[in-house]
Amino acid sequence: MPVPASSITTSPITAYPIHRHKLNNGLEVIASPDHGAPSVAVNLWYNVGSRHEQPGRTGFAHLFEHVMFQGSANVASGQHIGLLQAAGASVNATTWFDRTNYFETLPTGGLELALWLEADRLGSLPEALTIENLDNQREVVKEEKRQRYDNVPYGDAMRRLIELTFPTDHPYGHTVIGSMADLDAATVDDVKAFFATYYQPNNAVLSIVGDCSPETAFATAERYFGALPAGPEPPAADADPLPPLTGLPADETSADVPADAVYFTWRLPPTGTREFDAIDLGLTVLGQGQTSRLYRRLVRNDELAESVSAASMGLIGGTSFGLAYARVRDGVGLERLHDAVLTEVDRLVAESVSEVELRRAKAQFERHWLHELARIDSRADALGEFTTLHKDPARMNARLGEIDAVTLDDVSTALRDRLATTYRSTLRYRRAGRDIGEG
Repeated sequence: MPVPASSITTSPITAYPIHRHKLNNGLEVIASPDHGAPSVAVNLWYNVGSRHEQPGRTGFAHLFEHVMFQGSANVASGQHIGLLQAAGASVNATTWFDRTNYFETLPTGGLELALWLEADRLGSLPEALTIENLDNQREVVKEEKRQRYDNVPYGDAMRRLIELTFPTDHPYGHTVIGSMADLDAATVDDVKAFFATYYQPNNAVLSIVGDCSPETAFATAERYFGALPAGPEPPAADADPLPPLTGLPADETSADVPADAVYFTWRLPPTGTREFDAIDLGLTVLGQGQTSRLYRRLVRNDELAESVSAASMGLIGGTSFGLAYARVRDGVGLERLHDAVLTEVDRLVAESVSEVELRRAKAQFERHWLHELARIDSRADALGEFTTLHKDPARMNARLGEIDAVTLDDVSTALRDRLATTYRSTLRYRRAGRDIGEG
């Protein structure tokens, strides 16, 4: 079950001020003043990601990340970024399974420009959307797919792992980049319909962090977003949890890659729960960094692997994703490495983690979390995440307490229930030119 933030002690070192206000149209506005430097971070989260896409229309959420920079009623194509950069801003956007976000950090005097630009494209993008703009961004997405997925070593591994872990028709059953055939088939009317469904103020969270008082943040948000009408409530994506994997699903492929590699996946509980945090800490012990079990045994001691890793991918829709990976060292058979990784996973499940290992994993999390929150742009992003996905921005301050509250028993139970090697999928990725049966 999710852990309510009110039940977790907030660490004094993460007691950042958080002020929350909802406009009449449903837009959530989160303000967190920080006057340490004359800059402000603006982060707009939309509650739409690839898991909200319909069959035959995959890739729309990511396509929209690009289309949103193509102009709106009062901003010419390509000028959104240009105007912000002229004001000294860094600006970008990202898409994920559970959300899409747009963000910029700029001198304090640019706050009104940033909010006007965000509000203008939210309120009027369909007016400027043409087949030329759509075709342009389709080609940009295709080129991104070629550069990040098709023409890099192991670039299709994540697609294959997702297909092994989730049913084809599951919301998480396809990659964020989606199908190029689906994008080719998309019409301007399709894209406008997607926008009308998900790009509404009542489906968004606006975070403003930095050299700005809450009163100014809320008043400025009201000035530029307040007149935008709320839309119908978007349809909810399926969030029913999936059972652990059964039947040991497996895939095997070969390509022009530097070395053979093996991947394992598991279905995990959704992010935002203590069970997820417990297994995430367990996976840190297994495969994060040079103190991890996989690194110590497979890289340093037995010299079977040149690289290893284990991690969780937290997702909100009922089921998250766990991964372990190892790439062979020259002269080592893939099956030998495969068996060695599973031996370490079995040992982790059977023995759980030691108190020292758990403290180390918590310290790794704390170091990373404090490093992230030291920056106003990351803080704005975290506030957007906890408000959009967990309905509680105060969990940003409570996060260290949540992690600290995880016990050895929590980790032991989560590992036993979720990470048994009988619950896994396997992908063997071989270097082209080798016999598939070699190992």
